[in-house]
Amino acid sequence: MALPPIAQDPAYHDFADHRGLIGIPNFLNVVTNLAFLAVGIAGIVLCMRWREGTVARLAWTTCFIGVALVALGSAYYHYAPDNGSLVWDRLPMSCGFMALTVAMLSEHVNPRLEKHLLAPALALGIASVIYWHYTDDLRLYVLVQFLPLLLLPVIQFLYKCPYSDRGLLLLALAIYALSKLAEHFDTAVFATTGNIVSGHSLKHLLAAAALLVVYWMLRRRANLTG
Repeated sequence: MALPPIAQDPAYHDFADHRGLIGIPNFLNVVTNLAFLAVGIAGIVLCMRWREGTVARLAWTTCFIGVALVALGSAYYHYAPDNGSLVWDRLPMSCGFMALTVAMLSEHVNPRLEKHLLAPALALGIASVIYWHYTDDLRLYVLVQFLPLLLLPVIQFLYKCPYSDRGLLLLALAIYALSKLAEHFDTAVFATTGNIVSGHSLKHLLAAAALLVVYWMLRRRANLTG
């Protein structure tokens, strides 16, 4: 926050693929969000099957609810991209990142952290989007989105976890990093694929794949403490 304010670039809304289909503008950028909906619903169902008292159950459930809502918010944004609709994309995304961070802290550091941190973390995520919307300053939102991605490997390195397969989270982070690269090179990816798929559409699919790896980790892992 000591850096100068970061304004939203108006060119951000000018995506490479503007093609419409069956009356839906920016068709691929809209419909690729269905991948988030599928992973979000699968994750919610998985978490609801866990017994009461499972560590970070509420945080993981909240994370996947955020993922499912990203599908709706992002589809709405890409249907008519501007700063106003972008709010509804970023709100569930920020909540998902915060819930993921709390889940990891609860599992690795102290199970009681979920009770004390989940609500304030979600409030911080929502506040970061509201702050950007009314001030055109992305600093807090950038912190909310990217700091967890830097902290998660550190948490895994410094603390033990009672569950197996946690290395899959690092794979998920690597795939998510690829999604951000695809987003950055939106136009180049579109040109390279012969105008078949844009970098931003690919970003949606890669980000959903990263979340699918997280779902897979939660589904297959075993409690090492017995």
